[in-house]
Amino acid sequence: MVDLDKTMAEAKAHMDKAIEHLEHELIKLRTGKASTSLVTDVHVEYYGAPTPLTQVANVQIADARTIVIQPWERNMLSPIERALINANIGITPSNDGEVIRLLVPPLTEERRKELVKKAKHAGEESKVGVRNGRHNALGHIKQAVKDGVPEDLGKRIENDLQEMVNKYVAQVDEILAVKEKEILTV
Repeated sequence: MVDLDKTMAEAKAHMDKAIEHLEHELIKLRTGKASTSLVTDVHVEYYGAPTPLTQVANVQIADARTIVIQPWERNMLSPIERALINANIGITPSNDGEVIRLLVPPLTEERRKELVKKAKHAGEESKVGVRNGRHNALGHIKQAVKDGVPEDLGKRIENDLQEMVNKYVAQVDEILAVKEKEILTV
């Protein structure tokens, strides 16, 4: 029984990671509003080492459509600008010699639909991750039944596992619905 508890805990951890990954991917999708999360994954070459942008500059939201990046060292303006261009976030940085501004353009209807497709694709990947967790756990459960665990206990655990999968798939759908509404809101 202890082995089956461990199997269920591992399956739950796997499914939690799938949800966490989905949320991380959805943060990267622009919704037409300025958000510092657009640049959280950007790394800047700082004295030869790739360093997160937030460790070499102050990143702030100036208004609903503007992100302002103020480096702590003036000589970092050019490397930050280069890193933002290379990050391919879809926004061209504007450097005025003091700060770098990112002007988030309003989204067109076509772009909104494209972003919804990307969000749904990320959701599908998360559902696949959840199902992979179920698949791995089912293998362990079937092996435990072969090794002497009562069959009715194995079936009960399998049912519990399927309930967990259904809960996580519903959670993915819920997260996607919220993000879709956010993207389509003008």
